[in-house]
Amino acid sequence: MAKVVRTLAAMGNTIGGHVVVGVDDDRLVDITKVEVIGDHELRLTFEDGVVGDIAFDDSEWEGVFEPLRDPKRFAKVAIEFGTIVWPDDGLDMAPEPLYEEALEHQVSQAARMTA
Repeated sequence: MAKVVRTLAAMGNTIGGHVVVGVDDDRLVDITKVEVIGDHELRLTFEDGVVGDIAFDDSEWEGVFEPLRDPKRFAKVAIEFGTIVWPDDGLDMAPEPLYEEALEHQVSQAARMTA
């Protein structure tokens, strides 16, 4: 996941103020649900039904993302315009690299029902 944060910081391509990288240039996949499942872990649901867990580690909370090192602030995540945001900190992450990560860490239907 560190690659995602570094890529977001380095890229200059934006749509609607969000950095766009990866997946498919013709397709934007919105996040429709976010659940905090650990100090720095999220379960994301995307509009196409993909559900995946994303784990962030401490090395990712540098620069503007530094405030999210605090698990209580990280837990204030919300969804706006199809992506995850931290409104109190004015931060967001593009959904496309998160989608790629979610595809690698998909959660089965059975696992979702027991969570």
